[in-house]
Amino acid sequence: MIEKGRDAEKEVIKRVAGFMCASARTAPKAKGMDNIVTAIISDEDKKRLADEMERIGKEKKRKSFLRDSENIQKVPLLVLMGTKARSIGLAVCGLCGFKDCKELEKMGGICAFNSGDLGIAMGSAVSLASNFHIDNRIMYTAGIAALNLKLLGKEVKIAFGIPLSISGKNPFFDRHE
Repeated sequence: MIEKGRDAEKEVIKRVAGFMCASARTAPKAKGMDNIVTAIISDEDKKRLADEMERIGKEKKRKSFLRDSENIQKVPLLVLMGTKARSIGLAVCGLCGFKDCKELEKMGGICAFNSGDLGIAMGSAVSLASNFHIDNRIMYTAGIAALNLKLLGKEVKIAFGIPLSISGKNPFFDRHE
């Protein structure tokens, strides 16, 4: 039996995406509270995301959304990662800019630990992808489009997309604006 490299690569990239989700899940979190939500999207959902990014880019006249939309159209899949906005209930903190967690919740703010935990989870995930030599890039543009489409659910308030690529040249390099 001969398995062509391209066929094997399709399975590898999907597996690595799954490992990235697992890596995000096991990354350290404040008070052990897990508010991270992950998803692997491809095919029609990936097209919907790219179309929404393109729509935003045209509406807001932002080339970065258009460029990133083109990148996403060229890759087989991407990992979406976000966080639910939930305070962790500390009596003394204020890192979010509010007096305490009660005031944060009353005002509808986002706990600083939510975004910090998401950053740690994303770093863990992209590091894992890099260890497998899978080209990747964290894109806020994909996250905004995913939030608009509610691809990670209504509770998720911060999101990013991480497209993955196996190719002769990294499509996320030599980018402008």
